[in-house]
Amino acid sequence: MGYLRLSADLHNHSCLSPCGDLSMSPGLLAARARERKIDILALTDHNASLNCPPFALACARKGIIPLFGMELCSAEEVHLLALFPDPRSALLFGADIHRLLPDLAWDPEAFGDQAVVDEVEGLLELHPTYLGAALDASFEELAYKAAGSGALVIPAHVDRAMFSVQSQLGFLPPGPYDAIESVFAPEPCVSGGHSPISGSDAHYPEHIGRRPFGVDLPGEVVENLAEALKIFTKLNTRKTVDTFFAPDDSPDEDSLTDASRDEDVFGGYDELLTQPVVNSYPEDAAKLFFEELRLALREGRVQPSFARGA
Repeated sequence: MGYLRLSADLHNHSCLSPCGDLSMSPGLLAARARERKIDILALTDHNASLNCPPFALACARKGIIPLFGMELCSAEEVHLLALFPDPRSALLFGADIHRLLPDLAWDPEAFGDQAVVDEVEGLLELHPTYLGAALDASFEELAYKAAGSGALVIPAHVDRAMFSVQSQLGFLPPGPYDAIESVFAPEPCVSGGHSPISGSDAHYPEHIGRRPFGVDLPGEVVENLAEALKIFTKLNTRKTVDTFFAPDDSPDEDSLTDASRDEDVFGGYDELLTQPVVNSYPEDAAKLFFEELRLALREGRVQPSFARGA
């Protein structure tokens, strides 16, 4: 079948990220990405992966290949993307990372909302620990921890004025990176010879798909995962009316709150790991695709869309 050129966006936030808009539900992310012809979409909330299960189904329903992970914030306040092929791997890593968060109580007035939702946009929890804080681990420690867990490791927006390799460290230290994410064409001191990709770092609906990159991947591997995701979608289609939001719609705070459940307490990562949407995900096909993507990044089979400017 040869190679296919796909459009990928590996840096996006949902309503779980405190700096993200509450309208950024997994369903809205997938709908807008499909509208903007994104083929591969990653969810990378700050220091957490709790919205990965609904994101998996939202993307599969829209014919998008999802990746799952988070944007880690190191002790030096450098941001780092850690991406996984399936929701289970991302949840396990997220539970481990949660232990590195400082015990800082969430204050919605100061930090913004942190909504954990289910696959029909029902509110499971307003997460009680502030997720935007710096973790109790260095940039180097987090990079090797993510790599040891099998993640794609990508320093985020390395040339930005805040929370970047350039702003906090001045250069990219040696590490187990698969690529680097850059806003502009990067200087050698922050690229380290790694392939640069672009990313939207979407926090609001209008950000989705603003800076994707092209990547060449084997067509057979892509098609195998696409077929597996169709089966996954059928297995997880509810008999009730589909309540995902259409591309022109977005939930507000009242709709999320009204959909919340009162009968029990949300069990966090442990509960999510038992969900059918996690346990029925086509992990084998996803991992084959994921390793082909890793190879493409390392070999430079990418075409970034950098922002204009110096």
